[in-house]
Amino acid sequence: MSTLSEQFSEATKESIDTQLAILSALTNNAIESVEKVVGLNLAVAKTSLEESNAAVKQLISAKDAQEFFNVATSHSQPTTDKALTYARHLASITSNAQSELAKVAETHVTDTNRKVISFFEELFKNAPAGSENTISLFKSALSNAIGTASASYEQINKSTKQAVETLEANLNTAANQISHATKSTHRTAKKS
Repeated sequence: MSTLSEQFSEATKESIDTQLAILSALTNNAIESVEKVVGLNLAVAKTSLEESNAAVKQLISAKDAQEFFNVATSHSQPTTDKALTYARHLASITSNAQSELAKVAETHVTDTNRKVISFFEELFKNAPAGSENTISLFKSALSNAIGTASASYEQINKSTKQAVETLEANLNTAANQISHATKSTHRTAKKS
């Protein structure tokens, strides 16, 4: 049978280990997300530079104003589509990062709750006779605290998920509006 100080020492060690594991998981998630965003931005920058060079060459070689206008408008639709694709990739990265963070948080909440309950159950085994009422009150308070923490976690998770879903919905709406406007501009330009 371990002493109370040994139990607290072990609980503290487990808590620190858990916190380090969570910090490591969150840091790895953040780094992976940043790597994805940087990779996406580099690919977009490279492609954009190559396409801009080609477009400028075509614009410079235009023989008259009508050809110049046609070349310029012919590049606007692909550019718009690419910008929308970029935004969708960015939203996907954000959504995946949120999902991974939620998994880490959920695992942390569940694991911490289990460890806290286990620690106090072990502690209560060694409680002196006559402390049953105090233990019962403490268990009730502990249960309420864990319930409140879990409810708070759920609310934060729902709010974050809603924010990501709203971002994706707004992005899709903007994409559709821009796409329709660009197609309309192309039809108008072709009629001219």
